[in-house]
Amino acid sequence: MKSSRPARTAAIAAATTAALAALLGLSAAPAGATAPAPTSYTVHDLGTLGGTTSKATALDRTTVVGESATAHNQATDAFAYDRAAGAMSDLGTLGGTSSTAVAVHGRHVVGDSTLAGDAVTHGFVYDLRKHRMRDLGTLGGTTSTVTALGGGTVVGDSTLPGDAVTHAFAYDLRTHVMTDLGSLMGPAGSSSAAGITKGRYVVGNSTVAGQPASLTHGFVYDLSTGTLTDIGTGGGTYSKITDVSGRTVVGSTAIPTPGFGAKPHGFAYDLVTGAWTDLGDKLFVTPLVSGRHVVGWDGQVGWAYDLKTAALVHVGDRGVTTPTAIIGKTAIGNQFAPNSFAFTYRTDTATLTLLPTLGGRNCGAVAIDAHGAIAGSAATPAPDPRDANGPFHAALWTPSAA
Repeated sequence: MKSSRPARTAAIAAATTAALAALLGLSAAPAGATAPAPTSYTVHDLGTLGGTTSKATALDRTTVVGESATAHNQATDAFAYDRAAGAMSDLGTLGGTSSTAVAVHGRHVVGDSTLAGDAVTHGFVYDLRKHRMRDLGTLGGTTSTVTALGGGTVVGDSTLPGDAVTHAFAYDLRTHVMTDLGSLMGPAGSSSAAGITKGRYVVGNSTVAGQPASLTHGFVYDLSTGTLTDIGTGGGTYSKITDVSGRTVVGSTAIPTPGFGAKPHGFAYDLVTGAWTDLGDKLFVTPLVSGRHVVGWDGQVGWAYDLKTAALVHVGDRGVTTPTAIIGKTAIGNQFAPNSFAFTYRTDTATLTLLPTLGGRNCGAVAIDAHGAIAGSAATPAPDPRDANGPFHAALWTPSAA
């Protein structure tokens, strides 16, 4: 994703936390029980590749990836930051002047790079052990871009010969074969990949016959059987998948509503049963899912939905709140009120934690790993005291019990 946040006083932070907890309406610990200790975070400046700015885009338990300006700020290269060694490596490009990392899993980093001349972009995979970047190629067209990495499979989109149509693809890191996933209206239709789950199911969106290109249907492609399935619209006018976790797909649709026309709603779809869950008209902008928890926003306020209890609660107490990721019971996001800052929110304890900056006023969170570490970017101290921020650097926030 791509994605400035102020340092707040302790009083404001405490008031914000209390207000958000009240708004969420989640229960406190039972009488006589000991509430879990709140979490504090330490922020780490990951530096740059010699230029002024950098930003992180994804992480796993060993590596943070992103993009950074290089010396003289004349190029932007993908980087991999070794969390154990505390060192940032330049992953280079496919011959052009810019590249960016999209995802990382173990030894593999995937992303996009320009080719020589910078007119064309191709997806790449970089092997951290062999220190080698491989061009993923295309489905016969000019360009390809990466969306996600799941185990040994990269998914993304590529143009077909003639560049008139784009199809979702799956690229096998073992065989180096790119598979065209097609579309719901055959070769002439367009499709795009949104993610991959269980190393097998690619989800995305496709045009359908007889409908305008904007009225897509979500799809599931089973790599084991080569089967493309239309998930339908759940009674809406379209469906657009935005995320997948385990067997649960989430996205947005528009439900015909008397007096309102077609009203945007979020939805969840079960890959196994084919069952739809209407998430209502609150979290229809970029819904994200982890286990039973879904987060999203309505263009103004963030929301969280529990698929087990059907509880819908605010995430954010004022200003515009945009959740950006969720793992288990921890959501992260960025809140603008009127300045902006990054936060974490625990759905089980109703605890909001503001993330520290690198000395400037603002920061932004974009990704979280299974152990609660968070990646993003944060402002360094401003050279001029009249300014709020210095250059933004890639940042890693690590949790510790307070």
